[in-house]
Amino acid sequence: MDRSEVQRMLSAALNPPDVDSEEDDFEEFLEKLRFFFSENLVLAALDLVDRENVIRLSTPWGYSHFEILGSTGSYTVFPGFPSTREPGKYDSPPFCTCPAFAYAVLLSKSELMCKHLLAAAIARKLSQCVERTIGKAELTEVSSRQCS
Repeated sequence: MDRSEVQRMLSAALNPPDVDSEEDDFEEFLEKLRFFFSENLVLAALDLVDRENVIRLSTPWGYSHFEILGSTGSYTVFPGFPSTREPGKYDSPPFCTCPAFAYAVLLSKSELMCKHLLAAAIARKLSQCVERTIGKAELTEVSSRQCS
């Protein structure tokens, strides 16, 4: 099975029809996560969500990305750029600015995603993001901070 097929399966696991607050549904969701990720990665991502360290920054024109407040710094998670041809799909893969993503996901390909990217996906699915609306000036500031 190639990596893109695993990514599609993972996307389906992270985006099931709906996870209610019912314990059975949540346990099933956790089991799906444990199929793809180590226990440590799942627990680290859930810890970030539980501590409300996942901030979704949204613009008035509909673009959004995430700021994750980690133990050693703040990282930006880009969920991918929405496709203009296929609604609900993305033209680019998700990306995180943390060193673990660069090494474990991009270079060694030992992981499918880092804990920050997983935390953003979990928080979005469970509606546990801290929501903030930002304008052009703030978006520029956040973007330039990541490039320096």
